[in-house]
Amino acid sequence: MAKPVSKKKISQKKGEKKSMKLAQPKITSVKTKKQIMKKVAKIKVLKPKKKLKEVKSTLEEKRPVDKKMKKKTTAPEKKIEKKKEPERTFLPPPIKTVEEPKEYKMIRAEINKVLKNHFLPISIIDGIVEFVARDKKLETKLKYIVEKAYEEYAKNIIDPTEACGMIGAQSIGEPGTQMTMRTFHYAGVAEINVTLGLPRLIEIVDARSSPSTPMMNIYLRDEYRVNPDLAKEIANKIEITRLTDVADIEMDLVNITISIRPNKKTMEKKGITIDELLERVKSIRKLSAKIEKDTVKVTLDEPGYKILQNTNETLKNLKIKGIDGIKRVIIRKEPNEGYIIYSEGSNLKEVLDIEGVDPYRTTTNDIHAVARELGIEAARNMIIHEANATLSEQGLNVDMRHIMLVADVMTADGTVRAIGRHGVSGEKSSVLSRAAFEITVNHLLLASQRGESDELNGVAENIIVGQPVNLGTGAIELVMNTRKPKQKGK
Repeated sequence: MAKPVSKKKISQKKGEKKSMKLAQPKITSVKTKKQIMKKVAKIKVLKPKKKLKEVKSTLEEKRPVDKKMKKKTTAPEKKIEKKKEPERTFLPPPIKTVEEPKEYKMIRAEINKVLKNHFLPISIIDGIVEFVARDKKLETKLKYIVEKAYEEYAKNIIDPTEACGMIGAQSIGEPGTQMTMRTFHYAGVAEINVTLGLPRLIEIVDARSSPSTPMMNIYLRDEYRVNPDLAKEIANKIEITRLTDVADIEMDLVNITISIRPNKKTMEKKGITIDELLERVKSIRKLSAKIEKDTVKVTLDEPGYKILQNTNETLKNLKIKGIDGIKRVIIRKEPNEGYIIYSEGSNLKEVLDIEGVDPYRTTTNDIHAVARELGIEAARNMIIHEANATLSEQGLNVDMRHIMLVADVMTADGTVRAIGRHGVSGEKSSVLSRAAFEITVNHLLLASQRGESDELNGVAENIIVGQPVNLGTGAIELVMNTRKPKQKGK
């Protein structure tokens, strides 16, 4: 063949060229062969590598451009979708258009002159302004009134180093022992259960993620609260309706099919059509459905008895209409208000999206839901309102300031925290106060492992050690000179 001849010729020619340079032609011929082979191999390997590198570099240059282009093209599409989702039509909050009369402004300016740098609450100043505006004889005594008001206000301010937390805890805890263990209170016509009494107070203080009996008071706006039909429409949108509530489900074991027979009266009440029902049934995988003489017949893609039973169970729990979490709804007509919807179960986020619902007055007893949707200030107000309502329902009059202090401590860092070892009490810097609360041994062991130190600033730790507490009179250190002072002139 031509192959061996060509190789020899090439090697001989190259060898001759190199032998002219070197003194030993025989030895060099072998070396040159190897060198040539290596060079050829290198050239053969390098050439495609260079090409690959060039191709890769060109591709990499192109790729980022494509990605950017893709991002640019996809980003507006996503934004458009997000804009379409929230379709909230809120009622604007009431705006105070009435201006304060000149008389009021004059009196207010005089009060501020009298006070100078001293502070008085706005509610007290407003009260003085109203009284003085009504009775003009009091204008001459305005300075005396303001001074007296400030004097009374200064008396009621808490003293420095006063243990306000201890007093607050005591004044809520003591009436709490007198509370009954009655857990349920019935509200509404069809009786909605609401946890009250001591269990509800514990729920609030522990900041439970969801209350034991969630409930909502859904207020309506404009024509919805006057018209009973419109109120019923909203109630149907809110209340969850499953397939078993609207239709009868029957299994045919011979033909391996399921027939759904809708109840016309309940369907009309809930405002659901057969087509809507069919769409919801079709949303389940691995089955096909069609309407036959006012009944929906369901056939399986893969027939089998076990699959038939499983699909029957899924159809029973199939949601057709409503909001998740809201089991039952009651519409009641209240005097000077119109129709209000009371719901068993809570889902604040989705309820506020429904048209016709007043978002400024709708309430829920789920503290965490309020914090998520309306913010921490709303959650704080809700803790105060709920705790006060539970105590006053039992006939216990606790000062609002104590409850406000508890709410402030629970929401101080922008989140709703429990007053317990998982929340406020567990985050104390003092080791002994944590150990005094719960799980004594564990706290002491962990503190010794970390090498923590206790400065003994609080109440509990000083009592444990046997020192005077650094509060009230204990906060001040006085040294008295027992020697009699020398009288002058003697």
